Amino acid sequence: MLLHLAYFPNIAHFASMVQSDAINFEVCDTYTKQTYRNRACIYGANGKLQLNIPVNHSQKERQLYKDVRIANDTKWQSQHLKSLQSAYRTSPFYEYYEDELSPLFETKAEFLMDFNFKCLNVIADCLQLDLNYTLTETFKKDSIDMLDYRSLIHCKKEVSQNLQSYTQVFSDKHGFIDNLSILDLLFNEGPNALNYLEQQHIVN
Repeated sequence: MLLHLAYFPNIAHFASMVQSDAINFEVCDTYTKQTYRNRACIYGANGKLQLNIPVNHSQKERQLYKDVRIANDTKWQSQHLKSLQSAYRTSPFYEYYEDELSPLFETKAEFLMDFNFKCLNVIADCLQLDLNYTLTETFKKDSIDMLDYRSLIHCKKEVSQNLQSYTQVFSDKHGFIDNLSILDLLFNEGPNALNYLEQQHIVN
């Protein structure tokens, strides 16, 4: 399966990884805005909350995703951590995974893709999941020899997934919010998250 790498991927993105025998991550693509490469959505007290990683990027330069640097002139890491703490400190499993996730927000990262791989590997460890993945060597617009799920990276063209509902911290206020970051599922479902991901039908 061919996939883009996202910042704490949403549930559909992660479910597609879990259900695939082999993952090939696209690392030779040009960086574009309005994608989940540098953003993740969580469930805050006021509903859906978007966490954005600031990057040094200009559309005119056509940078490769792997060359995009994080703009560390703001305290975005501490802001993201505070948002997660505020949103999930009352969830059943936040404290269970807190020690594994906190270091990601305490050390500055230089490149966006490298940081996203770190996040992915930590989540895989939390899920006790052995992800089998390789990296692309060249960019191909169309994939002939494997399933192409790269479209899951887009925010604006997102397809409704109709995922099974599970209990969320603020669901009594705003109802179930579909397809949030894998963090939402992890903090609310804990060890059961992997079983949940295996059961979802993902629409590309």
